[in-house]
Amino acid sequence: MDRRLFLSIIAGTAVIPQLVKAVPLAPPQPYRLNLANQHTGETFSGIYRDDKGPIPAAMDDLSAFLRDYHCDEKIAIDVGVVDFLSHVMQRVGQRSATIFSAYRTPETNEKLTHGGFGAAENSQHLYGRALDVHFGEKLEDAMHAARGMQRGGVGWYPHSGFMHIDTGPVRNWDLNHKGLGTLLIAGHHVQFNKQGDVLADKKRLVGGRFPHLVSDNSVRGRLTRLRQVARAEFVGRHH
Repeated sequence: MDRRLFLSIIAGTAVIPQLVKAVPLAPPQPYRLNLANQHTGETFSGIYRDDKGPIPAAMDDLSAFLRDYHCDEKIAIDVGVVDFLSHVMQRVGQRSATIFSAYRTPETNEKLTHGGFGAAENSQHLYGRALDVHFGEKLEDAMHAARGMQRGGVGWYPHSGFMHIDTGPVRNWDLNHKGLGTLLIAGHHVQFNKQGDVLADKKRLVGGRFPHLVSDNSVRGRLTRLRQVARAEFVGRHH
């Protein structure tokens, strides 16, 4: 797996037959959210859906609340990801949550992408289908609940104090305090660094050990890294 494919999986845009389709679930009543925006200090508190469906005025308010605060641009937020959040909060008994990131313009996303791993090139944030959320002491419980629902992507960033949810294909990944992460996709655990460079596939390596990879980011270095990973996978398949 190369870096571009890996990042497309994180973004939820890769075409991979083994990906599990999201389970469509409507959130339980009541359809109320109490949210705070980490960066703007703004809040949203109210009912966004009733028995007739999403409430247009409330969804407009949410779209403004979840705008890209870097430039104050907004997009129509996917009600599916709002439902996902509501359902998770209901499941863990959380009455309020703090939004770290929601909609991102292409310009903002590009800056985050070039600043290091943490933003995929074609992120679900670009389409208003992703939220980075903080739940206080129930954050880990919320992460497990979200993954159990299989409604989309769930990223776990314990060192940064938030989790990512989106309504793309079902996939899970973790990023620890060392900037090393693990992606669980189609039965494989793939380790990566904060730049999104794939280090190894745990399922295919003997004893779960990782090969020493060159750190050179030149074209030659990247090709060498890919050959190392391919060799490790070959060895793993034949032992």
